[in-house]
Amino acid sequence: MTDSAELRDRTRELLAAHSPAAAGRLDFLRARFDAGLAWVHYPEGLGGLGAPRSLQAVVDAELEAADAPDNDPRRIGIGLGMAAPTILRYGTEEQKQQYLRPLWTGEEVWCQLFSEPGAGSDLAALGTRAVRDGEGWRVNGQKVWTSSAHLARWAILIARTDPDVPKHQGITYFICDMTDPGVEVRPLRQITGEAEFNEVFLTDVRIPDSRRLGDVGDGWRVAQTTLMNERVSIGGMRIPCEGGMIGPVAKTWRERPELRTHDLHQRLLRLWVEAEVARLTGERLRQQLVAGQPGPEGSGMKLAFARLNQEISGLEVELLGEDGLLYDDWTMRRPELVDFTGREAGYRYLRSKGNSIEGGTSEVLLNIVAERVLGLPPEPRTDKDVAWKDLAR
Repeated sequence: MTDSAELRDRTRELLAAHSPAAAGRLDFLRARFDAGLAWVHYPEGLGGLGAPRSLQAVVDAELEAADAPDNDPRRIGIGLGMAAPTILRYGTEEQKQQYLRPLWTGEEVWCQLFSEPGAGSDLAALGTRAVRDGEGWRVNGQKVWTSSAHLARWAILIARTDPDVPKHQGITYFICDMTDPGVEVRPLRQITGEAEFNEVFLTDVRIPDSRRLGDVGDGWRVAQTTLMNERVSIGGMRIPCEGGMIGPVAKTWRERPELRTHDLHQRLLRLWVEAEVARLTGERLRQQLVAGQPGPEGSGMKLAFARLNQEISGLEVELLGEDGLLYDDWTMRRPELVDFTGREAGYRYLRSKGNSIEGGTSEVLLNIVAERVLGLPPEPRTDKDVAWKDLAR
C-alpha cells in the first residue's frame, strides 16, 4: 500500500530530478505523469500509483511548496473531469495509453459533443447519426453549446447508430478528432459578449472503430459516467472559505460600508452560510468519491452551484448600485476559460445565467435528485419503449 510518507518521498525525488526552476513546464508535467503523481488513484502506467484518491493532497502540497507548475486545470477541465474518467472505465488499453498522458499535461484539449439543438434537456433524443462505413463510421449532425471546441484537438461524442430501437438503446460513444475533414466549429456569442461556446457541424466525418468507447449501442450507459463526473466537476470544485462568487461580495461589503443596508445584510448572511454549506458538502462528496464512482449526488451539488451563483451575483449588482451596471468590455472574443472572479460584477451576473443550463439543466437535475436520491416515483415516460425513428419531432 502506498502511504503519505512514500508519496512525499516520490514527490521529492521528482523535484530533485526535474527542478521546476530548470525544467520546462511541459517536461516537468510529463515527468510527473510518468512518476505516477498526476492522479495517484489512477493505475500505474497511466499517471497514477493505484493509491487512495485522498492522498493526492499530499502530492499537491509538496509541489505547491516547491512552486512547481500545474497543468492549468481550468483550461482542460473537460478532459480532466469528463473524458479521462470515461476513458479509464471504458477505454481499451491502447486508448488509455494514447489519450490520458497528453490530456493530463494539457498538450491536447478536449471538448464534449453531446447537446444538440433538438436534444438538450432530453439528451437521449439526439439525432446525430453514425453509420457503419467499412472499418469505421461516417457521422453527420450538429452539436451545440460546446465549450472549448475552438481549442480542442479531441472530442467525446455520442451519436445514434440504431434508429430502430428506443432512444436510450441506439446510441454509441466515440472519440472524434476535431481536426478531421468535415468538422466545422462556429462561435456562439453570449450575453457577456464572449463566445466560449460553439456549435459544431459534422459532415461525413470519418471515425475509425478504434475510437469507439464501449460497445455499439451502449453509449448511453457510457455517457452516464461522463455526465456524473461532469456534475461533480462543476458543482464539487475544491475552494477555500469565501472562495468562488461569495468572495468578491464579502470583500465589497467589508471595504465599502456606505453601501450597506439592513436588507442587504440579511441576504448576504444567508447566502454566505449557504455557500459555506455547499463548500463543505462538496468536500464530503469528494471524500465519498474515494470509495468509488460518482453517483447522482453530484446533480444536487451542481443544482446548488447554479442557484447560489445566480443569487449571489444578483446581490452583488444590487449592492454596488450604479457601479454594478458598468461593464468593461463587450469585445467579441473566444476565451480559453471562464473566470468568474477575475472580472467585474456585471460579468459575473450575466455569465451566471448559463449555470442553470450547462452541465445539465436545473429542471432535469431536479428530476434526477427526486427519483435517484430521494426515491420518489418517476415521471410517466410514454416514449420509453418507442423506437427513436417513430418519435414525434
